[in-house]
Amino acid sequence: MTQFAIKIGVIAEQTGPLSFMGIADANVARMVVDDINASGGLLGREIVLCLEDGATTDSVAIEKATKLIEVDRVDVLFGGIYSSTRQAIKGPVRKSGKLYIYPEQYEGQEADPLVFCTGPVPAQQLEPFIPWLMQTTGATTFYLPSADYIWPHVMNRKVRDLVNANGGKIVGEEYHPLDHMDYRETVRKIAASGADVVFNTVVPPGLTPFFEELYDSGFQKRGGKLVCTYFDENFLNLVPAEKVDGLYGCLDYYQEVDDPFSRDLLARYNKLFPGGAQFTAGSACTGLYRGMKLWEAAVHEAGTVDQDRVIAALDHARIEQGPGGPAEMVPGQHHVRMNMYIAQAIDSRFKVVKALGAIDPQEQIMGGL
Repeated sequence: MTQFAIKIGVIAEQTGPLSFMGIADANVARMVVDDINASGGLLGREIVLCLEDGATTDSVAIEKATKLIEVDRVDVLFGGIYSSTRQAIKGPVRKSGKLYIYPEQYEGQEADPLVFCTGPVPAQQLEPFIPWLMQTTGATTFYLPSADYIWPHVMNRKVRDLVNANGGKIVGEEYHPLDHMDYRETVRKIAASGADVVFNTVVPPGLTPFFEELYDSGFQKRGGKLVCTYFDENFLNLVPAEKVDGLYGCLDYYQEVDDPFSRDLLARYNKLFPGGAQFTAGSACTGLYRGMKLWEAAVHEAGTVDQDRVIAALDHARIEQGPGGPAEMVPGQHHVRMNMYIAQAIDSRFKVVKALGAIDPQEQIMGGL
């Protein structure tokens, strides 16, 4: 390590229920850092990746964030998948005043001046998607089985507003601990409700038993629509394909997106990391890639890693190429305008059924910037 290296801290869930996502994020971090160093580094300085395992446990994420900030003395911190993990990491971030970039799609409403978010939020996922789904499929009744933490609660409030505004109805809504595994009673209630749509925010490890129970109940066979806005190609490996066939989602990238940069990036990732965790959007790979490149662009503009100057540049940073298309921070919002896509799982792959174009995150303006 050179004396004047720039240090990037990344917390990736390399063990625990989200390891299939976190391993992919760790791969992306290695790839981006290697790319920067191969092109001469950043501001002529080597980039050193300080990678830690968050273990899909919030208390561990706090410990790792503290280590990265206080011991490794990183210049910027990335990572976290669950919203509860983001909130956990923010403890050491606030204490130290360190810049933190959160890469996962989430419920929005993050308004800490030290935090930038590079995944989609409800205005980009739900606002275009729910009306499209109702108009396209004729669905009017929704059941909301959920994990019990901040992301599902906020997402479900938004789903309720959109469904009601478009003439539909929520016929069931329930919350379970993250480690809940027995969904027989939930599926019985879904069947009794006659719901057209199951909008799922159950997360691993409960995801697979829930989807299997729902499929075995005949929900899809009777014409029910399955929706999960974080479900991507990595998740297709967790559940037998026929049990999620027809599932709809809305993300900033799917592997079928065929612009030249996205296609080449996927091919390069697959060559570097064959046969393992895939490069996908729901796993935060796209948000992490986007976040690291936006931060790189901000450092280039600032001409320094001085944090105040980097934050000022990051507030309007833009990349011309990224997974799914170009991306740019919306000034004052700390969130990204990006391309969005509606897709459906068909025969073990996601098929893009509608490209929505660039959508604004519509998050609140930060104070004091």
